[in-house]
Parts: sequence; structure tokens; C-alpha cells
Amino acid sequence: MNNLTYVHKDAIIGKNVTIEPFAVIHQDVVIGDDCYISSHVTIFPGARIGNNNRFFPNCSIAAIPQDLKFAGEKTFVEIGNHNTIRESVTINRGTQALGYTKIGDHNLIMAYSHVAHDCTIGSWCVLANGATLGGHIEIGDYAILGGLSAIHQFTKIGSHAILMGGALVDKDVPPYIKAAKFPLTYSGINSLGLSRRGFSQETINLIKEYYKIVFQSGLNYSDALKKLKNLPLTEELKEIMSFMENSDRGLIKGYTSVDGGRASSSEE
Repeated sequence: MNNLTYVHKDAIIGKNVTIEPFAVIHQDVVIGDDCYISSHVTIFPGARIGNNNRFFPNCSIAAIPQDLKFAGEKTFVEIGNHNTIRESVTINRGTQALGYTKIGDHNLIMAYSHVAHDCTIGSWCVLANGATLGGHIEIGDYAILGGLSAIHQFTKIGSHAILMGGALVDKDVPPYIKAAKFPLTYSGINSLGLSRRGFSQETINLIKEYYKIVFQSGLNYSDALKKLKNLPLTEELKEIMSFMENSDRGLIKGYTSVDGGRASSSEE
């Protein structure tokens, strides 16, 4: 630290933390060990930051939420360990609805992305440049959001899902799948990602069969869920069914292929 850096006397800073010139760290901030705070990063009250995180220039962490209902209540941003937060990322505090915005571990949040109030992001996720999350969004582990994705508030993205760049997401995206096109549509299984993460080919094939029922059978989602419940239970099937049962906004569109073409959606 130096006289060009502002660190409030009540901020708690861990061991071996690098804070570059022109960074600003307010009161009621906790930063763990071995973090890197670049120039022109601002960390506002309510930030709770773990170990080995890196923040690049012009990040804004734990500013008050962009929510007209916010009344100044004490809320937080909780950031785990080993995250990389690139240039000009904004991560806002929670509101009284949840009380915090939470980021897990080992995430890469690329430049100009925005994480709004009361969002929860798992671990090992990638938000590519300009990804924008409205409030109250839930993102599972290992999810990848393409650049300039725009995610509607209260939407859920399942674990191991991948979204195309520029995706406009106003429905829930279940785990293990690829989602692309306009409007956003089921586009197959994230087979490459699953293989890289150690899923066996047998498991990947089972996931494909599950989603044939959900998205390509012509059944509505309620009937597809009933059919899934008659199958031998696996951890992946359990996660898929739980996601469907807890989907408030409904799932993205599916399709049924007929002679190589596209037929009617299976969306309810």
C-alpha cells in the first residue's frame, strides 16, 4: 500500500494482499489472504472476500443495488476463493429479499460483466465479456455464459450448462445442456464440457436420453417429468428432475426433429 491508495482504518485485510495505487477500500470490508487488488478498484462496505482472488482495474464490488426498493438495509457481497474478476466488472450487494449476492470459488468473470443484487453463482463458472445478470439469478457450478448474454431476473441456469454469446435468457436453462438460437432453445448436451470434467460416455449418453424425453418427445414438461420419474435414478437424473420441479419461470424451448427438420416446441 502507499499514499495513493485509500484503505479505511476499519477494513480487515489479510496476509500478503497486494493493493495497487488508486484503489479504494471502504469500511466494513473483509479481504482474505493473497488477494490482488489492481489500480482503480473500488470495494464498498459489505464486501466479504476470501483468499487468492484477483480484481482488475475499475471493478466495483459491493456497491448498493440498482433496485428502487432498496432502503439502505445492511447487506453483503460474499466472494469465495480463487476467483478472477476482470476489468470493469460490477457486483452489487443484496437487498432484504436475500441479504447477499454470492460468488463461489474458481470463477472467471470477464470484463464488463454485471452481477446484480441477490444473485448466487456457484463455482468454476465462466461469465464471458459483457454478460449481464438481473437480480435474483441462480447459476450452478461449471456453467458458462457467452459474451453479451442477458439474463432476466429470477432466472436459473443449471450446472454444466453453456449459453451461446448474445443469449437472451428469460426462461430457466436446465443442467448439462447447450442453449442457443433466438428465442433461446435447447441445442443438445454439453458433451465436450462434460467429457472434460470426467463424466463417462455412458453417463453422457444417459443424460442425452433424459433430455430426449424432456425436449424432443413432444410431451409437455409436466408429462416429461412424470416419465423421467419412472426411470432408474442416477445423480444426474435426480438433478434434472429437481431443477424442473423448482423452475419458477419455466424451461427454455425444446424441439422435436422430424426428418431432419424442426417441428413444434415441447414448451408448455
